[in-house]
Amino acid sequence: MSVFRQYIAPLLVVLMFVLALVVVSVRIFLPEDMAAPAPIEAVEQVGLGGSDDVADLGTASSLDVLIHGLPDEAAIAPAS
Repeated sequence: MSVFRQYIAPLLVVLMFVLALVVVSVRIFLPEDMAAPAPIEAVEQVGLGGSDDVADLGTASSLDVLIHGLPDEAAIAPAS
């Protein structure tokens, strides 16, 4: 057990560190478009925006939509 604790476990830790360092450093050699962080795009909110949308769906309140779900025609229609 002392052999594992003195030699093998520290070797595994060092190998994991070296592997992580190599993986992170490989980004230097990637093409420029892949080396950059992923782009952040504006996310469109899908769902009900307010009481006007609820009235358009023909439901009594916004809680009704949360409890029973969207009507079939509203769920299938593309977001505008």
